[in-house]
Amino acid sequence: MKLTPKAVKLMLGSSLAVVLTALSVQADTIRFWTTEEQPERLAKQQEMADQFKAETGTTVEVIPVTESDLGTRATAAFAAGDLPDVVYHTLQYALPWAEAGILDTEAATEVIEELGADTFAPGALAMAAFNDETASVPVDGWTQMVVYRKDLFDEAGLEAPDSFADIQAALEALHNPPEMYGFVSATKVDENFMSQVLEHVFLANGVSPVGPDGFQPLDEAKTTEVLDFYKAISEASPPGELYWKQSRELYFDGKAAMIIWSPFILDELAGLRDSAPPTINDDPTSRDLAGKTGIVTKLSGPSNPDGAAWGDVRYFGITNDADTDAAMEFVKYAMDQGYTQTLAIAPEGKFPVRRGNADNPTVFSEAWAELPVGVDRKAPLGELYEQAMIDEIVGGLDVAQRWGVAEGQLALASKMINSQAVNRVVRQYIDGEIDAAAAVAAMNEELAKVQ
Repeated sequence: MKLTPKAVKLMLGSSLAVVLTALSVQADTIRFWTTEEQPERLAKQQEMADQFKAETGTTVEVIPVTESDLGTRATAAFAAGDLPDVVYHTLQYALPWAEAGILDTEAATEVIEELGADTFAPGALAMAAFNDETASVPVDGWTQMVVYRKDLFDEAGLEAPDSFADIQAALEALHNPPEMYGFVSATKVDENFMSQVLEHVFLANGVSPVGPDGFQPLDEAKTTEVLDFYKAISEASPPGELYWKQSRELYFDGKAAMIIWSPFILDELAGLRDSAPPTINDDPTSRDLAGKTGIVTKLSGPSNPDGAAWGDVRYFGITNDADTDAAMEFVKYAMDQGYTQTLAIAPEGKFPVRRGNADNPTVFSEAWAELPVGVDRKAPLGELYEQAMIDEIVGGLDVAQRWGVAEGQLALASKMINSQAVNRVVRQYIDGEIDAAAAVAAMNEELAKVQ
């Protein structure tokens, strides 16, 4: 049968309609990779995705990816032209993925501008700065903290331990072993905990082993100040190989005036986790120690009075394979209407990098403080800690830093940290095996070899 021109036109029109319909269906689904793969956390992300679908009609396929596999999975998907639309990723991937063409930095920057760049923590944006844009959209983060016995500090008339000098003054006043150690420093060289604590202390005094072109020798005078400070807190610590375990146990037992820890200690301090109870009294569910505790996120040394916080930030990356408009809308939703749910996945480790919006500059930080934390028991941080402490926790992200981020050398800095060369030499110095000049020379020699 011969088709008339009109019939052919109708058939072509019908085929085009089918194609367009198929495309529209395809555009109605986006894929979201997340490293928050625990069942309870996945359920919360799926709930937010369902609400986004109800509002926009776009389905979000929530796909769990093990964090250690994220780099290889992304590289393989990029090579195959099959990247997801949105990836929740760690800081370490932001700049390398932007440089490789995996991330649509223009889309991320547009999302930030539409939400209001001034509503984001400056430190979180600065860490992902890329060619006058932002590689990915900051989602949440946490900062390492000096955790201290505020009650004892107040009784002794001591300043909060936010500088090398104030910490050393507190050591002189409070160190009284074995009843009370002034500090519990990190001295176990093969523990990542020591690496994190040392990077925090080096940053506090404005010292870094990387510059824009790679390795940069450590400044001897500034590094000597760091070494002397670290020796002082180590001499006010118990003997032995110390890491996160001993510091938490001694603080919980009321035998340490100061420690450095992550915010994941906050629910445990308040007796909400049976596997790590406070032992300062006979009640493992007591909130007594939480009430006696203060925290500092920004620490300063004599050569860097502005100080710094050691921060870990997570991001939403919009990929170059994405349905860009749908991906941008999802990220905007997750950072605005759905932001409290995003933070609710694990509030004790997800500080809001976006405190509020144009209508209320603190709406998200206020909502976050009311989210329940804990494992065996639940309570909001705002119920456990005073508002000034909540403000300090969130405020650390404004000045959060890491070695190599500003210089575009995070990968090299990470290799230096993982080599544990700094840990080993610092341990030699605090044990009195070498002097400060030899320690600086040894660190420079070892770090220069890292490629």
